[in-house]
Amino acid sequence: MDEVRAFFNQIEEHLMKDEKPSVFLEESRNRPEMRSFPFVYLKRLEDVEQSPVHHPEGNVWNHTMLVVDQAARRREKSENPRAFMWAALLHDIGKAVTTRLRKGRITAYDHDKAGEKLAVEFLKACGQEEAFIRAVSALVRWHMQALFVINHLPFAEIEKMKSQVSIREIGLLALCDRLGRPGRDEAREEENIRLFMEKCNSVPAKR
Repeated sequence: MDEVRAFFNQIEEHLMKDEKPSVFLEESRNRPEMRSFPFVYLKRLEDVEQSPVHHPEGNVWNHTMLVVDQAARRREKSENPRAFMWAALLHDIGKAVTTRLRKGRITAYDHDKAGEKLAVEFLKACGQEEAFIRAVSALVRWHMQALFVINHLPFAEIEKMKSQVSIREIGLLALCDRLGRPGRDEAREEENIRLFMEKCNSVPAKR
């Protein structure tokens, strides 16, 4: 446990201070800790491919590195920077257990829901407190809602989401997620997030 906490604290220091946390994470890819529980949850993302149409950057690890750097640019805008940065790092860990090839297409249905459970396991194994675990795992659970809401998909659950997490934080994380791939128009993505929050704010939270 001491070794796990020490490595967790190292990662956190870079997430919270570095302009590009991906530099340290890339340098750490082959450390022994990354092959052991719970950090293997991150290591295995290297082997998870994504749709080249939606993710020209390649595998989930590559995408995650781009997202954490986008998040680092915006962490001062977060209501809870520590939870926000860990959510950026863990947001797609569910893809390791949900990615499938279906009719020639790479999909990862429900990776947000699977990711919530894995984030809880990861953070508990790192000895983190319950309130922090809830904050991070909720962001992981709901990070896809911006896409669902903007595109009027049936998976949107605005009321339930609002009862569990800050819409502003989800919007910020979703923006980083969208920009964590090459060729994205930042102004357009920011406008999409603005529309997402506008729609969400018009819907009361579920009681």
